[in-house]
Amino acid sequence: MEKKNTWETYNESQLRETDVFADQYRSFLDAAKTERECVDYVVNAAEEKGYRELQTVIKEGGSLKKGDKVYAVWMNKSVAMFRIGEKPMAEGMNILGAHIDSPRLDVKQNPLYEDEGFAYLDTHYYGGVKKYQWVTIPLSLHGVIVKKDGTTVELNIGENEDDPVFFISDLLIHLAQEQLEKKASKVIEGEALDIIVGNRPIVLGKEDGSGQEDCGCENAGYKADDVSNEKKDKERARDAVKKGILDILKKNYGVEEEDFLSAELEVVPAGKAREAGLDRSMLLAYGQDDRVCAYTSLRAMLDVEETDRTACCLLVDKEEIGSVGATGMQSRFFENMVAEVMNLTGEYSELNVRRCLASSCMLSSDVSSAYDPSFASSFDKKNVAYLGGGMVFNKFTGARGKSGSNDANAEYLAHIRKIFEEENINFQTAELGRVDLGGGGTIAYILALYGMNVIDCGVAVLNMHAPWEATSKADVFETKRGYEAFLKGACL
Repeated sequence: MEKKNTWETYNESQLRETDVFADQYRSFLDAAKTERECVDYVVNAAEEKGYRELQTVIKEGGSLKKGDKVYAVWMNKSVAMFRIGEKPMAEGMNILGAHIDSPRLDVKQNPLYEDEGFAYLDTHYYGGVKKYQWVTIPLSLHGVIVKKDGTTVELNIGENEDDPVFFISDLLIHLAQEQLEKKASKVIEGEALDIIVGNRPIVLGKEDGSGQEDCGCENAGYKADDVSNEKKDKERARDAVKKGILDILKKNYGVEEEDFLSAELEVVPAGKAREAGLDRSMLLAYGQDDRVCAYTSLRAMLDVEETDRTACCLLVDKEEIGSVGATGMQSRFFENMVAEVMNLTGEYSELNVRRCLASSCMLSSDVSSAYDPSFASSFDKKNVAYLGGGMVFNKFTGARGKSGSNDANAEYLAHIRKIFEEENINFQTAELGRVDLGGGGTIAYILALYGMNVIDCGVAVLNMHAPWEATSKADVFETKRGYEAFLKGACL
C-alpha cells in the first residue's frame, strides 16, 4: 500500500503551524521532565482554558451541564480532564489516554554515601533502559523531599545554565579491554548507575593565616579549637565529602539526611529539547515516550470546543513498569472520577457508569518504534512506522504470539479510518518490530477490560527509551490533528 510523506501533504500555512506547534511542544518538554511537573503544566494549561477542579465543584455542591469543563488530579501524578458533551454520558465518551512517566533513574531511600573521595547518590533504574546509555552524560535531579512536618521541598537541579549537573562515570578506553568483552546488558550493571554529586571534602586541613588550623568544617558545626589531636582529625575527616553535600542540602534546602526516606527524586538527562537536522525537521529530547502523545492529547482536548459526546483526556503514571500502583492505569482512579462526573450531571448509577465505559471509544495514545535503516533487520519494512509518515496506528502490540496485546477489532479500525479520511489526516499502520523480536505494552488492554473500543496510536519515535529520543515535527503536528478529529467524530 502507498505511504504518504506528511511533509509533502502540507501547504505553506500548515508548515508554519507545524513549526509553531513544535516550539510549543519543546517548551512543554523542558518544563515537564517528571510526572509531577507534567501534572503541574497540565493543570495550569487547563485552568487557563476555563477548566475547574472537580473536587472544588463537588465541595461547592455544584453540578455539570453541556460545555462544562473539569479536571481531577490524583496524588500529583495522574490527571483526568472532562468536557461535557451534548449526549448523555451513559452513551459513552471519546477518550484520549496517554502516560506521562518515562524511563529514568530513581534515587533510593538511603542513597547518599562516600567512596574514596566521591559522594554518590545510589539509584534504581525505572522502566526499560539500556544501562550503558546513561553513563558520562550530563544529568539533572528533579523531584520532591517531604519532611516529617509535612513541608514539601521541590528540587530541580541541573536544567538552568548556571546549575551544576551530575554524571555517572565510565571506564577509560585504555583500560576497558575486559569490559568490552561483556554482553551489552552487563557492560554497565544496575548497581553501577550511581550518580556522582561531589568531590570536595568539608575538612580541608589548611592554615587560615591566623596561626590556627582551619579544618574547613565550620559549615558542619565544628570549630578549629575542636581539632586538637590527630584522632579527632581523622574522625572528622571520615566521610568529609558526604558531610559537605549534607551541609549544602541543609543550607540551601533545609533538609537532613533522614529526609531522603520520604523523598521522590528522579535523575533525568540535563538539557533542553532541540531541533534536529540541518532542515530542522526533527526534535531531539528526553521523555518523548510518552510525553509526545500526552502533549498532543492535551492540546487536542484544550483546542476542541464542542463535541457531541463527552470528551476526556487521561494522563497517567507507571505505564513503563506495568501501570501498577495507585497512580497507574490499573488503579480505580479513572473509574472513580467518571462516577463523580456522572453524579454531577445527574446520570449516576452503577449501571450507567458501566454503560458509559463500555460504550466509550478510546485512542490509547502511545508511541511506536520508527524504522531505523541502521538496524533494518529488526523491522518488517512493510509493517513499520516511518518518521514523517504521519500518525501511527498499532492494531495490536504485545510480544511474539500477541501476548499481553489489545487487539482492536476491524469495525473500530474502519470507523477511525473513515473519520481520518474525512479530515485528511495522514496516518500509517505499524507493528513494533519483527514478530519474534518485538513487543511492548500500553494502557490499551486495561481500558479494553471495560468492553470499550480501544486502539493504540501515536507518534513514531527513533531511539525509543534512550536518554535522547527523536521524532518528526510533522508527525507530532499530524497526531494532534488526528486527536482533534477523533474527539469530534468518534461514535461507534
